[in-house]
Amino acid sequence: MSTHAASPSQPAPNLRSDRSSFNKERHIKYWLRCLKTHLPTAYTSNDAQRMTLAFFILSALDVLGVLHTKTTPAERNEYVDWILRCQHPNGGFRGFTGTMVGEDAALENCAWDSANLAATYFACAALAVLGEGMEGVRKTECLNWVRGLQRRNGSFGEGIGKGGRVEGGEDMRFCYCAAAVRWMLRRGDVESIADIDVERLVEYIETSVTYEGGIAQAPFHEANAGLTYSGVGALSLLGKIPRKGRPSSDGKMMSPEFINDLTRWLVSRQTLMLQDIEDGLDVAEDEFAHPGSAPAPAPIAFPPTFHVLGGFPVPAEIALHGEPLALEVSPYDQQWVGVNGRCNKVADTCYSFWVGGTLGMLNQVYLQDFNGIRRYLLEKTQHMIGGFGKMPGDLPDILHSHHGLVTLATMREPDLKSIDPTLCISVSARENFEKQTAGGKVNRTL
Repeated sequence: MSTHAASPSQPAPNLRSDRSSFNKERHIKYWLRCLKTHLPTAYTSNDAQRMTLAFFILSALDVLGVLHTKTTPAERNEYVDWILRCQHPNGGFRGFTGTMVGEDAALENCAWDSANLAATYFACAALAVLGEGMEGVRKTECLNWVRGLQRRNGSFGEGIGKGGRVEGGEDMRFCYCAAAVRWMLRRGDVESIADIDVERLVEYIETSVTYEGGIAQAPFHEANAGLTYSGVGALSLLGKIPRKGRPSSDGKMMSPEFINDLTRWLVSRQTLMLQDIEDGLDVAEDEFAHPGSAPAPAPIAFPPTFHVLGGFPVPAEIALHGEPLALEVSPYDQQWVGVNGRCNKVADTCYSFWVGGTLGMLNQVYLQDFNGIRRYLLEKTQHMIGGFGKMPGDLPDILHSHHGLVTLATMREPDLKSIDPTLCISVSARENFEKQTAGGKVNRTL
């Protein structure tokens, strides 16, 4: 390991490698195929989740910076019209238009034509990405419907079934969706619309924290990175985590002990690839060794506002009193670093965002090994036709392609827009949404 001093005002060196290259044009072509052509047959079973796929596609093109240049205004209006057509008259959004029964939408048919909470979140988020259409959302009906999904223990169900029964399991992901929809729609004159029970929701998240520091699906379950993202995201959208990530004194959830345990658990999700272990890597003898003769790519270049400390890019504003920091080449730069979702599991592309996005909400994103994770994504799961697979060798799919892309965005990949980790949309889309819902004019070009 080599070490030398660096001034906080000195930008990190530009040491980008050709081997770990992000092929932007191939990713754009991949996402345009997803948007404008028929999806492969394998997606047939996902037809009822078409709203989810629509959000991932639109968001990816926005993060790539081409949504408003590779689509026409007429096309975007059609996307908005389709999303709003999925809106249910009793509040919320359907997953696709295939369940609409028209005049037969009587009470006894509610099980066949119902809104669901995940589709409602993705619909609102897609409209935020498109930069238009939010005025067409039935705000009162939607907010009342979301409130009706909350259970006595503070959790949320997926939808309303026969007899007004809340359907769907207790799941932290529904808690996030509810908090996100609430954040997007409780704007302007909404004082007359009853709110969800915020404190009960916070208590439910608190009881789902495990002994490890992560967050589970429900109390007494195992912590998972995706569910941890959902719990922390809900807290952030409820205003329980300051956007700068500084813990408040607002109860146990925001205590420094909780933040420290959570951060430690998240950082521990970084893992060697199974292939490295099978190739004979003796972790006990040399934790950072990497077999093979292939030269390791040099670290990526981080913006001037970052300084490298121990191989990690550290925001300039947290540098210790402006004193020089040691600039080190991380031993992890010699290998790929995947991210798993639970202890003793193999790496998976999507968890790179569930972990990185959560650290971003806590303002701790710099604690990751950016270079190792970037190598894993670009050299192991990035596909030759564009997009990302779930694991090395897998074909690209919409979910993992989106999450691989936004992970790189959280790590300041130069060819991508900055990401708001809480809403999982670009910073520009969030800013435009806030201007729009505050009564300002919509900036349709983002």
